[in-house]
Amino acid sequence: MNQSKVMRLAIIGFLALMGFLVLTNTTFLTIDPGEKGVLFKPFGGGLMKDKLFNQGFHVVAPWNRMYIYDVRIKEDFEKMQVLSKNGLQIEIELSFWFSPISDKIGYLHDEIGPDYVNRILKPQIRSATREVIGKYLPEELYSTQRETIQTEIFQQTKKGVEPKNILLDAILIREVKLPLTLQEAIERKLKEEQASLEYEFKLTREKQEAERIIIEANAKAEANRILSSSLTDRILQDKGIDATLELANSPNSKVIVVGSGDKGLPLILGSGN
Repeated sequence: MNQSKVMRLAIIGFLALMGFLVLTNTTFLTIDPGEKGVLFKPFGGGLMKDKLFNQGFHVVAPWNRMYIYDVRIKEDFEKMQVLSKNGLQIEIELSFWFSPISDKIGYLHDEIGPDYVNRILKPQIRSATREVIGKYLPEELYSTQRETIQTEIFQQTKKGVEPKNILLDAILIREVKLPLTLQEAIERKLKEEQASLEYEFKLTREKQEAERIIIEANAKAEANRILSSSLTDRILQDKGIDATLELANSPNSKVIVVGSGDKGLPLILGSGN
């Protein structure tokens, strides 16, 4: 009798422990910062798509279930092989930033589920990338049109995923691998174009310098012409007299014969300390 009672108590204790563990795991939960929850009530209308649960502590009935989504911006990568406009195979690696649209996670969960990156986002990126790159030549992707291609992939992908309640923040082309022979040919072409631009720049600079020298010489010639035409004999005599007066006032000894120089200007015979 005592043994039977002990057995019943043990069973009751075990069931109570199991119940406590179940209630602890399913009834009390915490939503961390950067997360939101959507509640599924199997006996109360199903998924509550329009009522979201924010970060913090929550009490949920054990027969209900809370689905928690990280709504922060995240980064992921995708590497694929695509064909260019002329049919050459290109290996490209993209990085992309995304998040679920935070106030639409109930609809996202109802229509797609937590695996929305692999089910929707990455397939859409691959499709847009193949379509966009198929319009360009490899050398355009490798150099001149890279940013344009990147923007087109982003815009086309964004257009496809936003109706699915997914926010696409950015797409960047991280790496492009072309066939080795083609890559070498493109690099040679770019070097030749760079050398040509440098040569044209050098010619332009030399031409500008030559024009500057000509302009400067013409300006000096014109200045001399104007100066020569303005120097009369009277002006030269006046300047000579001024210079003589300055010499006469200097502390150095000299001999000045007034009226003996050319045009009647003073003649300086000698000077010394």
